[in-house]
Amino acid sequence: MKIHREGFATISLVFLVLLVINGAVFYWFDSPALTWSLLAISVIFFLFIVSFFRLPARKNTEGDNLVISPCDGKVVVIEEVYEPEYFKDKRLQVSIFMSPANVHVNRNPISGEVKLSQYHPGKYLVAWHPKSSTENERHSVVIGNGKTDILIRQIAGALARRIVNYLKPGMQVSQNDEMGFIKFGSRVDLYLPLGTEVTVQLEQVVKGAQTVIAKI
Repeated sequence: MKIHREGFATISLVFLVLLVINGAVFYWFDSPALTWSLLAISVIFFLFIVSFFRLPARKNTEGDNLVISPCDGKVVVIEEVYEPEYFKDKRLQVSIFMSPANVHVNRNPISGEVKLSQYHPGKYLVAWHPKSSTENERHSVVIGNGKTDILIRQIAGALARRIVNYLKPGMQVSQNDEMGFIKFGSRVDLYLPLGTEVTVQLEQVVKGAQTVIAKI
């Protein structure tokens, strides 16, 4: 298992902080119970941070007529909504909630040209809040391939404080390649044309680069 490059700085910082704390407790307190308890908690916490940035090897699902899940998580919304930022009309929204335990790399659901890549500062409502799509910190990307245009919106959650996105308008991108990363709990929304055949259900657990979300 690999570690995502977005995690190197965070993992190094956490390791140094834990090392200093444990060293100080060992030096100042003559209490084996306290020392070993803190060490155990530190190891568990460090392993959790490392696992958050894991990048497991996977056999990708591909297809020109398929919309592949952009992330790991659970489907929490499938509904018709008005999309005000780019399309300015009704779209079919599919939302995937990513818990802190999920792999947090985000991927392109289709191949095509990047038509929009726009960051929006905002609030940090819990990721499942109905207004998180329009009020939270977020980054919107539109990818078009001649058959359809799809908007993908990375949304920061209550714990997330940084959205990373690698795409720029005019780029040609490939399905399942990395689009970005969201740190510590978040959500990704997909906006599909009305009438799109959705192949997932509410509460279904999906995997990025593998699960088919819809058919074009």
